[in-house]
Formats: sequence, structure tokens, C-alpha cells
Amino acid sequence: MNPITYFRPADASEALAHADVGARFIAGGTNLVDLMKEFVMRPAALIDINGLPLDAIAPGANGGLLLGATARNADTAYHPLVRTGYPLLTAALLAGASPQIRNMASNGGNLLQRTRCHYFYDVATQCNKRQPGSGCSAIGGLTRQHAILGASEHCIAVHPSDMCVALAALGAIVHVRSASGERQIDFADFHRLPGDQPERDTTLAAGELITHIELPPAAQFAAHSAYLKIRDRASYAFALVSVAAMLDIGDDGVVRDARLALGGVAHKPWRVPAAEALLVGHPATAEHFARAADALLAGAQGQGENDFKITLAHRAVVRALEQAAAGTHDNTGSNT
Repeated sequence: MNPITYFRPADASEALAHADVGARFIAGGTNLVDLMKEFVMRPAALIDINGLPLDAIAPGANGGLLLGATARNADTAYHPLVRTGYPLLTAALLAGASPQIRNMASNGGNLLQRTRCHYFYDVATQCNKRQPGSGCSAIGGLTRQHAILGASEHCIAVHPSDMCVALAALGAIVHVRSASGERQIDFADFHRLPGDQPERDTTLAAGELITHIELPPAAQFAAHSAYLKIRDRASYAFALVSVAAMLDIGDDGVVRDARLALGGVAHKPWRVPAAEALLVGHPATAEHFARAADALLAGAQGQGENDFKITLAHRAVVRALEQAAAGTHDNTGSNT
């Protein structure tokens, strides 16, 4: 077994100078360390970025909010600018993992979580995500937790993050930096569907470092948002289906704008703007919510054991929209 080099850079430039193909950045390490323990991932080097000034949460120039990549999930969830301006994000963060893990997990690391598919974690089985070209043991296997949307013949795994479902609905922008410069990635383009390269979870290039996440202004949704997570137990469990829902409702009860995203159903957070558009200009009623759910789930296909997810997801979308229409719940024990 080859040794792993550990490096703690003094600044971002030094970190990026060491970011070759075999290296991995590490902050909280709540997922990466587990993968290393299970021999699923074995990076040649770890670049500890905790000493870099990437943990600020501050207003953005356009009226939005900037979330530092190394800011912890717990600090982000309870930050007053997040709780008041982006209660959907607070709700999603507090639905994930456990308090202990949220105290360690970083915002950038949350985006880079890898699937919790049991075949991916079991190195004795075939997995195209772990070993490209070896096959997918999940297809024809135990599929209760697997994808109903966007899957391919090479992979039916799902993305595990709660935070990312909220970020998809919010239309976040991921800011990254490499030795060759900086760029921005729309959140819709950050994660990938498996296609014929399921080993690639994101569109990040080798050596790119997430520096912060930009949230666009979303004050119009603050009074009517909900994050609904359906899981096997009340805590420390990944979603069978989750829904991020935001509504902008006028005084006449008509929806002026809407955002919807699904988790636990695909290789990436699932959002269909055309489904959101079906809600605009109509009253916030269960009938219109069901129409949006139909459009959001168009083309959904189960693997047998997870067929129930299609019906479950439809009902969850309607329920989340009903909760959002009634008023925001942020999972902190307060309602607005």
C-alpha cells in the first residue's frame, strides 16, 4: 500500500500548485475519510485547506449571499443571513446527517459527496463508478434506494446531499479556482448524470478548488419555502425522496414564481424549470401542484424494488408545495 502525502498549504496559490491528478483537497473529511477507510478512494496526497481564508459567509455584491467553501454546515444553517434570507437552505442542512457531522462537514465538501450506493462502497462488487468498465452490480440487484430519473445502463446511483437539493432550487453558482484562473459554474451544470462516465460526479476539472458558493437574491421566496425529506428513520438517514419547494405568492393567492428540486431520485439534484412554469399564474392549489409533480417526474422509471419511489415522489412534491404555500418551516423549531 502506497503512503499518502499530507500537505497543509499556507495560501491558495500553494494549495493549487500541489493539486495534481492524484491529490484531493480535504476540509471536514466526513465523506472522504470514510471512503479511504473502505479503500474505495486512495488519493496519493491530501491537501488540507482548513488554514485558507475560505470560511466567510457574507453578503454578495448583487444582493445575494456568498458561502465560503470551508464554512461548516452547522455554521451555515444557523447563520442569521441564511436563516432569514434563505430558510430553505437552513431546512435542508438541518435535515442532513447528525449534529456532530454538520459541525465538521464543509460547504464545499457537501457538494462533492459521493453516492452511498452499497455496491459503490463494497469493493468486492462490480461498480462502474468505482472502477470504470467493470459493470454495475446495482442493476438487477438491491435497488430500493436507487435512481428513478436520469439513470443509464452504466449506473443507477443517486446523489446523497440535502444541501445540494436546496442549492439547485435556489439556482446557486459555484466559484472555483485553479492554477490557470477562476471560473463560475451554474449549479445546474455542476453535477453530472452518469451517462457512460459514471465515475465523474461533477464537471470540476482536475486541480480545481471550490472557493465559495454564490446564492442569488431570493427574498421573494423567504415566506413560502419548505424542504421535505422522506427517509427510513427520523435522523441520520439519506433520503428516499426529498423535495425543495419555494413559492412567490401574490396577495391574490396566485403564484408569481416557483422553484422545485428533487433529491434521492437521480445522480444529481433533479430540477425541471418547465414544471415550475406550470405553477406560475395559477392559484396555489393541490390540483396545480399535482400537475407540476407530473411534469417534474416525466420519464421516471423504477428498477422493480424502487418502483414505489415514483408514487412517493409525486406525493412528496404535492405535500412540499402545500407546506410552502402555508408558510416557511426551517427545521429550527420556528415557523414564519
